Amino acid sequence: MPVAISRVAIASAAFALFAASSSGALAQKKYDTGATDTEIKIGNIMPYSGPASAYGVIGKTEAAYFKKINDAGGINGRKINFISYDDGYSPPKTVEQARKLVESDEVLFIFNPLGTPPNSAIHKYMNSKKVPQLFVATGATKWNDPANFPWTMGWQPNYQSESRIYAKFLLKEKPDAKIAVLYQNDDYGKDYLKGLRDGLGAKAASMIIAEESFETTEPTVDNHIVKLKSTGADVFVDIATPKFAAQAIKKVAEIEWKPLHILNNVSASIGAVIKPAGFENSQGIISATYLKDASDPQWDNDPGMKQFYDFMTKDFPEGNKLDGSTVVGYGVSQTLVEVLKKCGDDLTRENVMKQAASLKDFRTEVLLPGIMIDTSPTDFAPISQLQLMRFKGEKWDLFGDVISGDVGG
Repeated sequence: MPVAISRVAIASAAFALFAASSSGALAQKKYDTGATDTEIKIGNIMPYSGPASAYGVIGKTEAAYFKKINDAGGINGRKINFISYDDGYSPPKTVEQARKLVESDEVLFIFNPLGTPPNSAIHKYMNSKKVPQLFVATGATKWNDPANFPWTMGWQPNYQSESRIYAKFLLKEKPDAKIAVLYQNDDYGKDYLKGLRDGLGAKAASMIIAEESFETTEPTVDNHIVKLKSTGADVFVDIATPKFAAQAIKKVAEIEWKPLHILNNVSASIGAVIKPAGFENSQGIISATYLKDASDPQWDNDPGMKQFYDFMTKDFPEGNKLDGSTVVGYGVSQTLVEVLKKCGDDLTRENVMKQAASLKDFRTEVLLPGIMIDTSPTDFAPISQLQLMRFKGEKWDLFGDVISGDVGG
């Protein structure tokens, strides 16, 4: 009998010791470089100068949002240290800044670096270092490739999805269209063009009658617009970043070309593109969106947009709420905060990617109604739905249903 009691006692003691050590392990904080009990160090690369400098406001919006979060106590008690560098939209400079952030500043990850050519330049580097390249600010389809690039994830709808939606619209509304395409001669422009061709399918060869590419080093796209008008096209697909999109809208009006003008979402900002190009020159332009438009009075009493307006007034008063890029910066920052909250005390790079790849029906309230953020270990495309819109007066009017243009990686 005493032997039996001692065995039970030993077993109980062993179990108690195991339970204590297990709970200790569960409660243990786990950090990679860039995270501590008090700080989460995040890197960012933006074109504050150069041909895509209109997008620099995204980084400024993010900095203001993270300051707001820090002022409220941070995330799980940790303050965000947001380090943002300028690359001038120049891929060699992007490489330099990424190395600085990873190897010198020792950030936990790089968040929302902007531009397809810049991100392409650091794609392999980030994955070889196993440092997250998270929620990149470009819709290139290749960011959704978890099998080959498990450390890179996009955020916005991919360019091919968006182009397929335009193709669906044209096949239905203008099946005999003669389409002229202007596109930026890089991965971003070619991705949109591929989506358009694929979406038109067998009719692409007969419907697309002209394609003109341009370099971001060119001062203007005016000569390309004149050339495209001469083809007799009645649809103009405008795949350009803000500076060149504004030039194209102006030139189309100046030479009195009257095509159906389809403008890619990345240049649909009223503040950065439409207003500078002239409201009178922009009537009837068609684009697609996934975010609420801060200039649209229909959202004035929307609870989510009221929070955005409050943020702009209190935390980013120098920002322009009519610039769609401020809404982008706000929405993607909210998504990152959700991921970091889900990480808890496990702030390893692996867990950051794990949580980013397990978002289910998440909404930042600047998304259009009906659009959700969903990811999985095999699907790194958080947003895949958009809604068409037409420019009228001084604002965009949404029309039709929310459409999915899903494209795999």
